[in-house]
Amino acid sequence: MTIEEIQVYIDEEINPSLETHGGNLSIDKFDEEHEHLYVKLGGGCQGCASSIITLRLTVERILREKFPDLKEIEDVTDHSSGDDPYFT
Repeated sequence: MTIEEIQVYIDEEINPSLETHGGNLSIDKFDEEHEHLYVKLGGGCQGCASSIITLRLTVERILREKFPDLKEIEDVTDHSSGDDPYFT
């Protein structure tokens, strides 16, 4: 499991759905030793009130099905910045 493999999977399997709402998911960094993935939500997902639900109930489940060794998936998005943040 590498950062490249995970990002390709995100681009092919997760981002097409997020793009229907103007959003996207990208990897900020991946700690291979601890199998800890740090992700950022962008576009319409950045600052969206539903982003935590999308991440925890959908994205996390899909990633863990494909990469069961992932220990932690952490959202490091700055939800208060961007063009139209929800939380400001």
